[in-house]
Amino acid sequence: MLYRKYGKQILDLVLAALAVIVFSPALASIGILIRIKLGTPILFCQERPGLGEKPFTIYKFRTMNDDRDKYGNLLLDGERLTSFGRFLRSTSLDELPELINVLKGEMSMVGPRPLVMQYLDRYTPEQARRNDVLPGITGWAQINGRNAISWEKRFALDVWYVDNVSFWLDIKIMLLTFWAILLRKDISQPGHATIEEFMGSLSKTE
Repeated sequence: MLYRKYGKQILDLVLAALAVIVFSPALASIGILIRIKLGTPILFCQERPGLGEKPFTIYKFRTMNDDRDKYGNLLLDGERLTSFGRFLRSTSLDELPELINVLKGEMSMVGPRPLVMQYLDRYTPEQARRNDVLPGITGWAQINGRNAISWEKRFALDVWYVDNVSFWLDIKIMLLTFWAILLRKDISQPGHATIEEFMGSLSKTE
């Protein structure tokens, strides 16, 4: 209980500050490469739901170009995702700017991944419990299938984490995350740039 209330935030701040220092050369290098290969902006910024569904702006490295069709509409994500962008995603290097969100207290090193705002109305009450903790850079679902598992399983893993937050669980998740990144497994679902859109659970729509 003490860890959940106080210790987790302290661990987040210490680890995020250290990570920013250690990865500062990588952050600068990636930023320069994105500027050369994809142009500006370098960062992808989007409003996401945080603790208690409170909106915040998430920061990620940009991985897509701005290619459009003849009518001026943006092409599908899979068509705009460049080879360089795929590399950033497969190595999770695109997530590094989220360390800023951790330092700002908007995210944690470990927690359910923050999804898009439009999903909030599609959750069941049980699934909505994933927002009872700070969203994380990595999480229990990320080391148990990442984007290759179904939405229902992903949310079940998120809620399990909410009910079982502990220091040792967070350490385990972070260590296993490094292993998952090295293997580059479960980055996306077949036929999707990452994962198909969540349209709501059957249990809610029936």
